Amino acid sequence: MGVEIRESPVSDEEFEEMKGFVHDYLAASVESEDDGGRMRWYPWHSAEYRFNHILNVVELAEEIAESEGANVDVTRVAALFHDIAKLEVDQDLHAEEGARIAREYLTSHGDYPASFVDEVCAAVEDHSYQGDLTDLSLETQCLIEADLLDKVGANGTALMLLRMGYESRTHIDAAEMVGRVLERGVDARERIRSDTAESIVHRRLKRVKWFKEWLESEVADVDPDADLHGPPERPD
Repeated sequence: MGVEIRESPVSDEEFEEMKGFVHDYLAASVESEDDGGRMRWYPWHSAEYRFNHILNVVELAEEIAESEGANVDVTRVAALFHDIAKLEVDQDLHAEEGARIAREYLTSHGDYPASFVDEVCAAVEDHSYQGDLTDLSLETQCLIEADLLDKVGANGTALMLLRMGYESRTHIDAAEMVGRVLERGVDARERIRSDTAESIVHRRLKRVKWFKEWLESEVADVDPDADLHGPPERPD
């Protein structure tokens, strides 16, 4: 029995065009708002961060899909569109709106099979699903796992440290903030189902744990109410 060879419906050139469209859409969603957009003072609500996150998820989703036998084209295109509406609609609506945008783009920028378009849009619409991932298609599962993983690696750790400044915290709180990344990682590990994602989250959690321990060993825990100088000296 021979191995089935499926021709990719999306060329590299077409995928690059999709990337450009998503990038420009995110930028426009910020520029069109007079107040600078919803919570744009947090870095992860900026167009720059959101596009970087999307590219990270694309890379992770491709890796998982290839290893787990999912349709890589469906997975990577869905990953590219999954957060396209994140900056212009409420959180609980962005998946549905993203699926609408993806369908509109795919049906007007090429002759893609209807089944391919349907699978991509279903994955985008379902990527915020909070139930058991085995309830969903393998492609959607790969996308959700990739989305979870990007929040518990170096990217998620750096952003959590940046958050200290926005919350008026000092570097003394760094280990605590990195601890939040570890908590997210534990939650992610409980949700993911594929062996590939399990391997990735194990490596990332190990690194984040090591970084937290490093911070704890070198950053002194200073009591802000402590008198570091002792009682005042009495004059002679």
